[in-house]
Amino acid sequence: MADREQPVTLRTRKFIRNPLLGRKQMVVDVLHPSRPNVSKDELRSKLAELYKANKDTISVFGFRTQYGGGKSTGFALIYDSNEVMKKFEPHYRLVRYGQATKIEKASRQQRKQRKNRAKTVRGTAKTKGVEKKKK
Repeated sequence: MADREQPVTLRTRKFIRNPLLGRKQMVVDVLHPSRPNVSKDELRSKLAELYKANKDTISVFGFRTQYGGGKSTGFALIYDSNEVMKKFEPHYRLVRYGQATKIEKASRQQRKQRKNRAKTVRGTAKTKGVEKKKK
């Protein structure tokens, strides 16, 4: 983990306070000349100490490293509280940060096959859907 000791500079721009959604939103420029990239978890920690906020109320996403490396740009949201974050943040991002559990469901192809099998059965027996009609 020698990369963690390398210096990283955070610059924020387009800072907006959004009271209706209970958050601060900004574009984050990360300067990391001596390392390939910076983890989102580390960025959340650095933003938390920079803005004196709780790490659990910070969401970072959309980071792209510029060609040639050394600089990444992305977006950050700092919510006022955990409740507001759970209300407005998309579920998949809450799952990323460990604040929600992933909903397990069958694969897309299996769901489509089940739907099409159910279309072949008429009447009340649609729950089984495996018997075929005899001619």
